[in-house]
Amino acid sequence: MAFCKYSTEYVASSKTEVDNIFMDSFLPFADPVSVKVYLYGLYKCSSPSSFDNSLESFAKTLNMSEDEVVGAFEYWQEQGLVQVLKTSPIEVRYIPLKNVITSNKLYKPEKYSLFNSQAQEIFEGKREISKTEYGEYYDFLERYHMEQEALLMIMKYCVDSKKSAVGYNYILTVAKNWASEGITTALQVEERLSSFKEKSDLISELFKAVGIKRNAYIEERELLDKWLSDYGFDMGTLVYIAKKIKKYTSFNLDKLDQMATKYYQMKLMTIPAIEEFENQKKALYDLAKDINKTLGLYYESLESVVENYVVKWLNLGYEKEVLLEIASYCFKKSIRTLEGMDKTVGKLYKLGIISMQALNEYLASILKTNQKIEKLLQSLSIARHVNYIDRENYETWTNEWNLPENLIEYGATLAKGKDNPMRYLSRVLADWHSKGISSIEEAKNNLPAENTIKPAPMLQGRSYSKEDINALFESIDDVEI
Repeated sequence: MAFCKYSTEYVASSKTEVDNIFMDSFLPFADPVSVKVYLYGLYKCSSPSSFDNSLESFAKTLNMSEDEVVGAFEYWQEQGLVQVLKTSPIEVRYIPLKNVITSNKLYKPEKYSLFNSQAQEIFEGKREISKTEYGEYYDFLERYHMEQEALLMIMKYCVDSKKSAVGYNYILTVAKNWASEGITTALQVEERLSSFKEKSDLISELFKAVGIKRNAYIEERELLDKWLSDYGFDMGTLVYIAKKIKKYTSFNLDKLDQMATKYYQMKLMTIPAIEEFENQKKALYDLAKDINKTLGLYYESLESVVENYVVKWLNLGYEKEVLLEIASYCFKKSIRTLEGMDKTVGKLYKLGIISMQALNEYLASILKTNQKIEKLLQSLSIARHVNYIDRENYETWTNEWNLPENLIEYGATLAKGKDNPMRYLSRVLADWHSKGISSIEEAKNNLPAENTIKPAPMLQGRSYSKEDINALFESIDDVEI
């Protein structure tokens, strides 16, 4: 008796791990009874000495006969997953699946004697099949439960398509792909090959269109079958896509597959639909290129520019001309990145400025305000350019406090000559605002005692021509949009 052992309850509450190799390579091809025996046996292996582990108990639990259990283990022994060490009483040892995958199993010679001779004939003396290669074929047949004749048909088609002594890795790749689709019998393989033959003229048409002068390989015929049968393209559309690829880059069927899949996912199934999309796409790329050029940028690939910026801006409602105008403004304001332009567009959008007219009116209003502030600075004998603080102050005085321009100009006459005339002006205006003063007459009755009032000349209004707006970017030195 073991010194330490699991309790029955502990074993029942623990877990039994099943290798993914079993789930992928063995379970799909085994009968349900054999799968049940393998999994229950794996569970019993977790603690063989802690509870009844006899064949009789095993069969009773699964509601099977002992012969059925033994037969299932013999099947798994043929697959290499277990070893039946002895039969009376039966003793079974489970093999790690990683060892099963890497080991060379022994097969009864008579089982594959006919297969061997027929397989070698397929190569017509071009090369000899090695013992290792035969072993790979046997292993595939056992695991995927494909009929020998079916594999021979696949081998012949691969050799005929390539016109060469293809390697077994290529053959087995094709065979495994088909087996994963459930094609494991000779009849099913014949049906697949017949569908390929029916489309031979079609793939020849495609190859001719792109200048390929050889027979199609089996995987290429599978791609054509996918495009026509699964996706639903017609041959004319496929040829159109292929020629389009060849026009701009080196052609191969993988590129055609990527493009066909993309169009299929976008539900662009006809030439007119694809042309319309591509024309729009070309316009997007042209716009991205023009914006980059205006900003003084260069991008080898414009795809990210289109996806991350141009499409976003267009979806906000901006038109090409407006975006180029904004880009021009950004360049002249030393905002020379796409990120910077994106922030500018975002600020304009929040202000509701989307059309060219709205943009021009907005920038014209900035120009007009700048000119008023410039005159204000001149009246205060301040020799510098207008900055964003000046604009924020003027915005507060006029739009938030609703002080008339002539009152602001009058306040400037009081501030002139002070140590910090702009700060003094701001304090005077704030005082008037708090007292509700909105006219020069009222302001004269609320003057600081040290000032002598002299009327300030009125600033003359002006109209703005198209030339003024065109000169906008040169005139505004420090606009913060």
